[in-house]
Amino acid sequence: MSSNKPIFSFFVISDIQLTELDVVSQQKLASALQDIHEVDPQLEALIIDGDLINNGESKSYEIFKKIMDENPHPEKTYYTIGNHEFFKNDGNNPSIQRYLDFSNLQNVYGDVMINEYPFLFLGTESWGPVGSPTKDSAVLSEQQLCWLEDKVNALKQDNKPVFVFLHQPLPFSTYETDIEYYQNGVIQDKEVRNHLSELKHAFLFAGHSHWDLRNPNMLVEQGTTFVSTGAIYNTWGPDGEGGDTVVNSDGSQGLYVQVFDDSIRITGRDFANKQWIQEFDHKILL
Repeated sequence: MSSNKPIFSFFVISDIQLTELDVVSQQKLASALQDIHEVDPQLEALIIDGDLINNGESKSYEIFKKIMDENPHPEKTYYTIGNHEFFKNDGNNPSIQRYLDFSNLQNVYGDVMINEYPFLFLGTESWGPVGSPTKDSAVLSEQQLCWLEDKVNALKQDNKPVFVFLHQPLPFSTYETDIEYYQNGVIQDKEVRNHLSELKHAFLFAGHSHWDLRNPNMLVEQGTTFVSTGAIYNTWGPDGEGGDTVVNSDGSQGLYVQVFDDSIRITGRDFANKQWIQEFDHKILL
């Protein structure tokens, strides 16, 4: 690790899947926020990378906001939309609008600068219900892809890393994203991959899988650095039959990212046990 102090730090969490009746989901969010604050009271930002709630309902957002208000978190807290935000089956637009109302966003994609470093947020614009070819997949409009292309063109001559967030992982990126369920997880995956490949140092953070951060290849470098974010609600692993299954119903994990002038350090955090995940500690040189 660089001998100097980081320029700034941020946490990435995902997959809280909070609901009104699931008190455990509420407690896990509060516990994670408390632990994050204890780890770094000067934290610059927090990114919650999709599946904030489990059913798309307004009441769940209200409870989520109440927990955020009652627990410490950075003023710079940003969200992406996940597939579970669509689970109230009343059409795509009402689901998206409830998410936008909660997050105070104008669209499911956008960007901010944090300490003069670019953060890009992507998001699905529809949800394929059970039985459809695009069930749970990220579907990015041509407008969103053009927006991403424009952002990349403006940034690709810069040596600074670009931090990108999308709830669903790109297929054939991190651990087990080659299994059938994830192979169509981002419908426009080739376009996203191609655009990000133009950047000198792109980091794409994705949740969705709940894969335990102790698994191998939860961070992989393929030109773009692909990073799996773990999950707050529970952690998953392979079921031995080509699929996945819950491996720890008490598991609750996320990522601590430290930005140095010459490197990025990404460390896994076990919120349930308030300890670092030794198997997930990566330093990426710039």
